[in-house]
Amino acid sequence: EAVATEWMLEFACSCLCRRFAEQSGAEFWRWRDVAQALINGLSQIPPHQKKTVYLCQLLIRIAQGKSLGLQFENDQRISPLESALSFWTLLEREEIKLEKLHEDIRRLIQIQIVAVYMENRYFMEAAEVVERLFTDSESDKPLRVKLATIIKTKDPYVPLLQSFSYSLLISKIQSYIKLFMKENETNFLIQEATKHVAAKGLGATTLPNRPVEVNENNKSDLETKQRFVLSIILLRDVLGQKSATSTFPIFFKFVLFCGLTNMQNVERNEASIGSRRKQRWTHEEDLELKLGVKDFGVGNWAKILVHGNFHNRTSVMLKDRWRTLNKIK
Repeated sequence: EAVATEWMLEFACSCLCRRFAEQSGAEFWRWRDVAQALINGLSQIPPHQKKTVYLCQLLIRIAQGKSLGLQFENDQRISPLESALSFWTLLEREEIKLEKLHEDIRRLIQIQIVAVYMENRYFMEAAEVVERLFTDSESDKPLRVKLATIIKTKDPYVPLLQSFSYSLLISKIQSYIKLFMKENETNFLIQEATKHVAAKGLGATTLPNRPVEVNENNKSDLETKQRFVLSIILLRDVLGQKSATSTFPIFFKFVLFCGLTNMQNVERNEASIGSRRKQRWTHEEDLELKLGVKDFGVGNWAKILVHGNFHNRTSVMLKDRWRTLNKIK
């Protein structure tokens, strides 16, 4: 099972990289869920898969970098980008090349952590994060001083923040992805398939086409599952038996089962999220929301969410509930 999960994680990481580089939103979010389910299924990270796991986690957080209401860490002070920075640090440790690109991306993430807080008018949080991010080393001092000065101006549109923009960060990450994909062009799956074919001299087989009824509402989800299943079947064809009537290799039955099981886990997670959206608001939560609005003002839902005591809520839910409470009044 561990080997099957590792192979599927390679495939999911490859899909995440391509979708991030192409800025393909819906596809990226679907593969994000698959990758996260696989990562959660790992009891420990195998050494040869550290970069794969770290890159998946980095991309997931960079893609949500401006969503301050999202929490990836137990410490509620840690924004998605600050969490991304920790995974970028882990990635840097796994590589000895690309020193200049590493440094550029690190600086861009640090600057954008501060910039996102400032864009949302969270100047106190911006000052606090500067204290967390930078050490007392001489190399960090110039940027630390510049950012501290910018925060005091309370102006999110100063030239430094505009020059080292979020779009530039995305562009640099895309450059890193291209290099990563080039280095892993012949990925783990195909490497192992090629070795097996060379050792056994196996031929390819095919599976008969089967018609599938598709509900239009579920079309995109079905297409994602089909692509995943087809990728496993394609691998089976590379490693397959000599005859088209041969039994499906037991190992690949297992891989396919693991893949579909992980897809089902994702669906259950999504269903769980959906059920949380429908849960009734308690009197205590309403009071928390009213106190949050009083303290931070209407519209600062992300900050109210972070500072309030809510149960499985999102900033959108807070906004909708506030609208409902006003209608009741």
